[in-house]
Amino acid sequence: MGKVILTGDRPTGRLHLGHYVGSLRRRVELQNEGDFDRMFVFMADVQALTDNASNPDKIRENIVNVALDYLSAGLDPTKCTLYIQSRIPELAELTVYLMNIVSVSRVQRNPTVKTEVKLRGFENDSIPLGFFCYPVSQAADIACFKATTVPAGEDQEPMLELTRELVNRFNKLYAPVLVEPQIMLPTNATARRLPGTDGKEKMSKSLGNCIYLSDDADTVWQQVKGMYTDPTHLNVSDPGHVEGNAVFTYLDAFATDQDFADFWPEFKNLDELKAAYEHGGIGDMKCKKMLNKVINRMLDPIRARRAEYEKDIPEIFNILKTMDEVRKAMRIDYFEDEELIKEQTAKFSGK
Repeated sequence: MGKVILTGDRPTGRLHLGHYVGSLRRRVELQNEGDFDRMFVFMADVQALTDNASNPDKIRENIVNVALDYLSAGLDPTKCTLYIQSRIPELAELTVYLMNIVSVSRVQRNPTVKTEVKLRGFENDSIPLGFFCYPVSQAADIACFKATTVPAGEDQEPMLELTRELVNRFNKLYAPVLVEPQIMLPTNATARRLPGTDGKEKMSKSLGNCIYLSDDADTVWQQVKGMYTDPTHLNVSDPGHVEGNAVFTYLDAFATDQDFADFWPEFKNLDELKAAYEHGGIGDMKCKKMLNKVINRMLDPIRARRAEYEKDIPEIFNILKTMDEVRKAMRIDYFEDEELIKEQTAKFSGK
């Protein structure tokens, strides 16, 4: 298959700027650069159900939201394949096979699993087995499509390490048919882990510290206006700190020299603004107003594309029906083919 990219998201909610910086923006760039032979982007609904089994409607409702976020951000179904994880039954089959060649202790040592378990408040005796095993499911997602490259944040490196282990073990035990993947980290190192607007390490819907790709301009301003800055910067004249200051982390992620030329020509670039802020004399509100303009300029074309796609929701489902089209072409869509059912009913009713 050559050079293959595979990446995706759990459809548990709308995508926010953290997703955009962490992987989505780079996916669009990679798609348009055309250096890869195939590109797959999927919604991991099966994995999302591992800790949402009692609330499947949460996943059901967000499939379209995430699809709209993908398309509005610039992913093009003519250049990459968009699909839903549960629609590819072979992924579940490969997951089972890989489970047979990895130990419980190896999965348990995975630091990403430990972090996610703690985040969700699971006790050792209450961790759903599906959730515990989702690193193996993720390995199957990657291996099944023979992905060579997985764009992801650095927090996902332990997952890729386990995937490589399983691929190598499978190839040695049986035959060299699977491909060892490599991670592709975000190019903007300062924004590999975009914090929440409150300065906390991670964006979270429950904490209300997210800026979503689908937010309107007023909502964005409300979030930016309340953003965490430097608690020691009490007066405009005080020297400020950019380290740990969420406003400057976001400016690092999104601001360009052209933004400064258009919105704050007093400074040629972000480095000059940082120097002035650290010296003293620059107010936090001015920096927030600049950031607000930068974010809204970036989101405006995304909003426009989303508005167009929202006009035809049935087409969104059509885009995601990859395997349905394959089965129909192969004439193995037995349960969806009403004509086949009528034909077979008539055939046997006369006996």
